[in-house]
Amino acid sequence: MGHLNLPASKRNPRQWKLLDIITAIFFGLVLLFFLLVFTPLGDSMAASGRQALLLSTSDPRQRHRLVSLVELGHHHKPIEACPANSVDHMPCEDPRRNSQLSREMNLYRERHCPLPDEMPLCLIPPPPGYKIPVQWPESLHKIWHSNMPHNKIADRKGHQGWMKEQGPHFIFPGGGTMFPDGAAPYIEKLGQYIPLTGGTLRTALDMGCGVASFGGSLLSEGILALSFAPRDSHKAQIQFALERGIPAFVLMLGTRRLPFPAFAFDFIHCSRCLIPFTAYNATYFIEVDRLLRPGGYLVISGPPVQWPKQDKEWADLQAVARALCYELIAVDGNTVIWKKPDGDSCLPNQNEFGLESCGESNDPSNAWYFKLRRCVTSTSSVNGEYPVGIIPKWPDRLTRAPSRALVMKNGIDLFRADTRRWTRRVAYYKNTLNLKLGSPAVRNVMDMNAFFGGFAAALVSDPVWVMNVVPARKPLTLGVIYDRGLIGVYHDWCEPFSTYPRTYDFIHVAGIESLIKLPGSSKSRCNLVDLMVEMDRMLRPEGTVVIRDSPEVIDKVAHIAHAVRWTATINDKEPESHGREKILVATKTFWKLTSSH
Repeated sequence: MGHLNLPASKRNPRQWKLLDIITAIFFGLVLLFFLLVFTPLGDSMAASGRQALLLSTSDPRQRHRLVSLVELGHHHKPIEACPANSVDHMPCEDPRRNSQLSREMNLYRERHCPLPDEMPLCLIPPPPGYKIPVQWPESLHKIWHSNMPHNKIADRKGHQGWMKEQGPHFIFPGGGTMFPDGAAPYIEKLGQYIPLTGGTLRTALDMGCGVASFGGSLLSEGILALSFAPRDSHKAQIQFALERGIPAFVLMLGTRRLPFPAFAFDFIHCSRCLIPFTAYNATYFIEVDRLLRPGGYLVISGPPVQWPKQDKEWADLQAVARALCYELIAVDGNTVIWKKPDGDSCLPNQNEFGLESCGESNDPSNAWYFKLRRCVTSTSSVNGEYPVGIIPKWPDRLTRAPSRALVMKNGIDLFRADTRRWTRRVAYYKNTLNLKLGSPAVRNVMDMNAFFGGFAAALVSDPVWVMNVVPARKPLTLGVIYDRGLIGVYHDWCEPFSTYPRTYDFIHVAGIESLIKLPGSSKSRCNLVDLMVEMDRMLRPEGTVVIRDSPEVIDKVAHIAHAVRWTATINDKEPESHGREKILVATKTFWKLTSSH
């Protein structure tokens, strides 16, 4: 608030005395920080393990100095725990910060990240009463209430079969707003019109997913659905989905492209997602079209499909689909099913929305902080044969080199070599390093530097799903990952990831230092300490981290691992691999806040 600037006539000696005391304390604290940070006194305290708490301050230089001490191994205490009210903190989806932004096109519900120097350097604690999560597949139907004691959804949506509190658990009957009797009868209805079995469809996107019971039910059909929803008034729906072991991601369709490549999904689903598809000259429908594989299916259930008092919206939705030559498969009650044409849509036909094809300069797979375009992606803008029905069926598509691999020079040969390399490496992880991959302890897996998805492909027989992250400044290989029948997102690791704390059992990264460097440069854009604090935020207690890099980088990573309270060992790489790599394997300790917090 600052001091009140009172006119002289209003001041009295007692107020002056109080202000003098406060001012003296303030300058005394400033002097103390100066002595600690910029004099040998601070160095000696660091060396003895009594360094000042690792929290960000108004002075970025102090934060940078503390980061350096951790990287060098000169900070002998663990990094400070964040406050108790931060147990569910997502830095880029902070309602207190984002609520000040514009409501237009839901800008305020998209990700908006603080600058690194504005973020406290501290470790997110678990909530009181946290337990190691229920293991898969039991977790699909129940989770510990104490791990996310948010009753709002159960109270508001329990009558629709979303979830209910039962003893120490939340249970999930499998329902949703448009299918209160459970997802199974609804999926059976869709199966009358869509080839949900037999491997024709593999990758799906569920928009505005609730607690992801639809995506969870599709897993038994061999369909891998990535479910998304924003952080919103229901609070924690994506957190519930991930705790259940269902692929999910915090995301909002607002002003930017969603962080996926063109033609990624064989099947896109909206069940009462309330996305205004025809608003802003059909911009949102056009974005869905960019993501839908030619020959793929779009299903919309709920408003405005044959919905009371939404005749105009329903007519407009049908008009956009016609303008893009989508084939109407069925209108069944409040559900509509369309099939996207295999080839280019019939643009540039005359249409009331003024839709046009995107120009040659538009890369439809460029989707990291990329403003939505009001133009339609042509199939000819992406090289290769990828329509549904032409691309191999699952599981054959997993190992077939897709033509999109040619985004890299000699891409087909690189793809095959990468597949062989990761088959060998994962066998070493399991057989020699004795990692828990393949056991019930590991369900949610992240590969932070996925390239062609070789690591995830090598885990296909395990009861896991993998979030393949392709760094946004590296070659855009995410289309290859989707062509294989795997899922993932673009991300820049100099920013926090769009997930809740404690949502992954296993995090893997090959070449961690490359994630913070400028491409082709030795200069860093951010630092390993912030990156590993973010990894700790995403990782569940007792979860595993595997980091591969040069011995010099692994030494630095080991110092930071100690500071973030991981227990770590450094291992030799598999004997068949070339290069100088070492492998750090770490476990996140299950620590809790002390009463002093």
